[in-house]
Amino acid sequence: MGTTEQAWLPDLIYTGGRFQRDVALVCDEVGRILRLAPDGEIEGAIRLKNCALLPGLINAHSHAFQRVIRGRTEHRSGNVNDSFWTWREMMYRAATRLRPEDIYDVSRMAFLEMALSGITAVGEFHYLHHAPDGSPYGDPNLIAKQVVRAARDVGLRIALLRGAYARSGCQTEPNPKQARFLEEDPDLYLNHVEQLRFDLANMEGEAWVGLAPHSVRAVPLAYLKEVVRFGNEQKLPIHMHVAEQPAEVSASIEEYGRSPVALLASEGLLSERFTGVHVIHVTTKAARMLADARAMVCACPTTERNLGDGVVPADTFFQQGIRVSLGTDSQAQIDLLEDARELEYHLRLQKLERAVLTSEEDEPHSALAARLFDCATINGAESIAAPSGTLEPGRSADFFTVDLNDPAIAGSSEGDLLSNIVFALARTAVRDVVIGGKRIVEDGRHGAQEEILRGFSGLQKKLWGEQGRE
Repeated sequence: MGTTEQAWLPDLIYTGGRFQRDVALVCDEVGRILRLAPDGEIEGAIRLKNCALLPGLINAHSHAFQRVIRGRTEHRSGNVNDSFWTWREMMYRAATRLRPEDIYDVSRMAFLEMALSGITAVGEFHYLHHAPDGSPYGDPNLIAKQVVRAARDVGLRIALLRGAYARSGCQTEPNPKQARFLEEDPDLYLNHVEQLRFDLANMEGEAWVGLAPHSVRAVPLAYLKEVVRFGNEQKLPIHMHVAEQPAEVSASIEEYGRSPVALLASEGLLSERFTGVHVIHVTTKAARMLADARAMVCACPTTERNLGDGVVPADTFFQQGIRVSLGTDSQAQIDLLEDARELEYHLRLQKLERAVLTSEEDEPHSALAARLFDCATINGAESIAAPSGTLEPGRSADFFTVDLNDPAIAGSSEGDLLSNIVFALARTAVRDVVIGGKRIVEDGRHGAQEEILRGFSGLQKKLWGEQGRE
C-alpha cells in the first residue's frame, strides 16, 4: 500500500449488490476510492471489527429548519380536518421567528442527526432568503451560507438547492408568512444563484448549488421556464415539489388546463436532471411522461405519512423504470432506512399484499432490500449530483458501518444481512461514518455532538420556552 493510501478493513463490505468478506476499501489522500483489495494484500489498514461497511446514504430532500417543530404539530389546530395546509401554517409561524444564527443551530442539529444515521450527503431544498419581515439582507445568500456552514461543520456534503418562490398561488392573495421566501423576478433569482455558485466555488465536491423552483403553485410558468433553461444550460440538478396534494393538482388544471406533470412534460421542462419531490397524486400516464424524459422522483415517506399526503405510487414508478430517491423532508423523523422500508410498507397497507416492489426477475431473497437500498444511495446521488452513492473506484470514500452484534440485526447471514439492515436496523447500530476518507462519527458519536446539542436545546427554549409552548 502506498504511503499516501489509507485502507479500511471491516468484517463485511457491501459492493456489487452483495456482501464480501476479507476485503479492504483503499482510498487516496483526498478521500477518493482507489480499489477494493483482499485483506492479504493490505498492511496497516484501519480495522473495523465486527462491522459491515456500506455506501453512505444520500438524503435527496431536506428542509433542515423544520427540525424545530418536530413534536410540536402533533395535535389538532382547531380545525375539524387537520391537513398538510393547517400544518403548513404552523410551520410558517416557526419560520418567521428564526434568525440566521438560529437557522445555523437548527441546521447543524438536523445534519448531526443525519450523520449519526449513516447519511453522508444531503440535498437541502432551501427557500428562506430574507429577514422575517421580508426585507432583503445585504447578502441575498446569507441564510443559505449558514446552512452550508452547518453542513460542513458537521462534515456532510451538501447540495444547496436554492428555492425559487414567486407567489402564494394563482390569483391568491399574498401570504405575509411567505415574505421570507419571495423573489418575484426570475433574473433576480438567477443572479442570486450565480452569486452563490461563485461563493461556493472553492468547496467543489463538498458543497454545490442546484435549482429548486418550489412548485407549479409558487412559480408561474414563464418564471419556471427561465429557471429550467438556466439549469439545463449549466447542467445543474433541478428539484421541484410536484403533485404532493390534490389541491395542487386541481389548481394547476384550473390555471393551465393541465396537471403539474402534464404541464412540465408538454412545456419540455422535464429531463434527466429533474427530480420531482413527492409525486403522489399522479396517473400512470403521468408516470410514463416522467419515464420518457428520464426524470427522477424523490419520495419522503416519513413526512408524507406524518402530513397525511398520501402514498407514493412507487410500484408504478419502478415498473416504468423511474429512479426513486429518498428524503427526510420535514425532519419529523430522520432515518433514511425507515423511509426506504416505508416505500414498500405503505404500498402493502394500500394493496393488502406483501413484497409489492419486487419484480418477476428478482431471485435472491435480498433483491427487494437491494432495490430499496439503491433508492437510499445510488439514486439519491444521481438526484443531487453527489460524488458518492457506491463504493466504486473513482467515487468518494463516503460510507458507514453497522455493528453486526447489534440486537436489531444479530444472527444475520451474509445472504440476509441487507434485508435485516433495510427492514430492521436501528440507528443506534451505526458505528462509524466516513466522508471523503475522514471519520466524522466514531463508535456512534460525533466529535461536536455535545456542543451541537447544547446550541439546539438553547434555541428550542428561546423559541418555545421551558414548557415547550409559544
